[in-house]
Amino acid sequence: MTSKDISAELLENSGIKVTANRIIVLDALLRSPGPMSAKEIENEVSTLDKSSIFRCLMVMKESGLLHTLDGGPEGVRYEVCRAPHDGPDTDEHLHFHCEVCGRTFCFEDIGIPAVTLPSGYEIRSTELTVKGVCRECAGKRRG
Repeated sequence: MTSKDISAELLENSGIKVTANRIIVLDALLRSPGPMSAKEIENEVSTLDKSSIFRCLMVMKESGLLHTLDGGPEGVRYEVCRAPHDGPDTDEHLHFHCEVCGRTFCFEDIGIPAVTLPSGYEIRSTELTVKGVCRECAGKRRG
């Protein structure tokens, strides 16, 4: 099964109409080692214009197939949600944003601590991003 086949299957399983543009955008996100900004997707997928990419992202986000997270100066970042789309979001994990190279990394094996809010508040999702210097950039500084 190719990566484009996997993308098409994920779209279909999420109740999203499968189109060539959506497959291209989702495939770029699946191949990425971390969450991507719309600009990064645009740079990766030179065959689609900015508005086509944005429309694809919005459809996938609204269906629950994508998470969004604050990407700092680059704006919103997108990543594929691995949780079932018919219940609460259980795909919450730590992100690390490198302030030197600007990349954001997913640490899927590091969960987010439970948060208890005062009565009357309802948590829909939780996001935790740690900012600092990634291993690669720290190594360049030492070398």
